[in-house]
Amino acid sequence: MYNPDTDLLFPPRVLPALHDLRGAAWQDLVTSVIDAGPDSSALMAFILMMARMNNCGTCNADSYRAMNGCTVCAKQSLKRFHENDEALTKVYELARGEVEKYLKDKASLTSDSLDHP
Repeated sequence: MYNPDTDLLFPPRVLPALHDLRGAAWQDLVTSVIDAGPDSSALMAFILMMARMNNCGTCNADSYRAMNGCTVCAKQSLKRFHENDEALTKVYELARGEVEKYLKDKASLTSDSLDHP
């Protein structure tokens, strides 16, 4: 079965649909990620966090999640997260730290390879 709302990883186009699902801290986070732009580390971190929460790596075309689509899956994952918005924001901040470390390490490796032919 094909669902046009199903992608390989959490798609950023779903962000607006998640905005009002939780409290003010969550809404502020979603708004800041949307405002950060498509190439930002904030968006990359949000995608990483949601891909982990939604378990995107195990989704396949025949799964219940894929048949429902990414929007429904993400909404369900957020509803299943029973901790408060501050805990969810901390999960995001951890993901953001990972992304920023990865980007820094990648930039360092790239500059090292340019310095040493």
